Amino acid sequence: MLKTHDMTIPVKNKRKIINDPVHGFVTIPSDFIFDLIEHPFLQRLRRIKQLGLTHYVYPGATHTRFQHTIGALHLMTLALESLMSKGIIITNEEQEAALIAILLHDIGHGPFSHALEETIIPGITHEQLSHVLMQKLNQEYVSKLDLAIAIYNDTYSKKFLHQLVTSQLDMDRLDYIKRDSFFTGVTEGTIGTDRIIKMLNVYNDNLVVERKGIYSVEKFLISRRLMYWQVYFHKTVIASENLLVRMLQRARSIVNRGISLYSTPALSYFLGHTFNSKTIATRPEELIQEFNKLDDSDIIVSAKEWQNHNDYILSMLAGNLLNRTLPEVLITDQSVPKDLVQKIRDSVKEHYNIKSNDLHYLISEGEISNNAYTGRLDMIQILMTRDEIRNISEVSDILNNFYVERSEKKYFLCYPKECRV
Repeated sequence: MLKTHDMTIPVKNKRKIINDPVHGFVTIPSDFIFDLIEHPFLQRLRRIKQLGLTHYVYPGATHTRFQHTIGALHLMTLALESLMSKGIIITNEEQEAALIAILLHDIGHGPFSHALEETIIPGITHEQLSHVLMQKLNQEYVSKLDLAIAIYNDTYSKKFLHQLVTSQLDMDRLDYIKRDSFFTGVTEGTIGTDRIIKMLNVYNDNLVVERKGIYSVEKFLISRRLMYWQVYFHKTVIASENLLVRMLQRARSIVNRGISLYSTPALSYFLGHTFNSKTIATRPEELIQEFNKLDDSDIIVSAKEWQNHNDYILSMLAGNLLNRTLPEVLITDQSVPKDLVQKIRDSVKEHYNIKSNDLHYLISEGEISNNAYTGRLDMIQILMTRDEIRNISEVSDILNNFYVERSEKKYFLCYPKECRV
């Protein structure tokens, strides 16, 4: 307690402990980081689901971006402590900046995370929005985030600090693979984060893994590959998220035609405006103000009204989304034959009596690719001896170059189940 004359002013304890179901007890490492966590920009992430509509197939997958952010912060704390215990020099200022960088790395995610990445604000990525929001916070806190932003943007002299935030073995990936595995119940994604972090080291300013950690990294890469096919690219996830995207595209089309459409004020702003990369430079304050009001609930509340709209396509899409009436999904190793697509188009057009230029709201084509590891761009380096480093794909017993670095691509087609041909 602080005493001033006759008044006693309580000092708020900001070194809180959070009980995380994945990592256990997480301690907030500094007062300033506590203040950032309490900021509305971070608190909005409590209302953003980490895995979009994945809970439509894995009911437990309702965890949020906020939970992931706290988990990544915890792993960064452990990683910095491990590196310093091996004699790597990291100042107090660098420690806090690295922690802030990982804390804010996902701050730019919109509703349902990646599911609506190119739909709510076309042409602007969540990474770009994260940068703009970090700059806004830096103004608010009088340049206290300068070093954190430099680490995030990879403009700081110590490259390994950026690699802890963004690389093929960063704290972001270590947390989301383990967390998503936990909440979906897909045990194939279980990884030994503690072991991997203990094996981290720095060589020539690059993050490396000591030779004893090879098996843990192998397990991580295999788990990541399996999580993509079993969770992130599950056919029900593809179906539900395509349905969500098409619903919003139809809503925007209606608004652009000048037709009255109910939506929450936050969503109305984004449905009625066109954005591009210049928007961030020319209207950043306006974009930040409106974006911070937007979360998952805006989409769901609006969809509950849209299911009763007199636009047949919008009402059908909204009702199907809310009631989990999902389209059929065909996933193939080769492009879907054009004659099959045409048969389905003809069937949908006849069944729903809609125009040809509206068919894309009910039929979606696309491709998905799974890169467990891209060794040509950003290697996971193994410290073999004191002066020798090798790419993980060169030294692993079970991961050869072809398997690890191959991009596995598949193609999908979504269409109404009533129109099977």
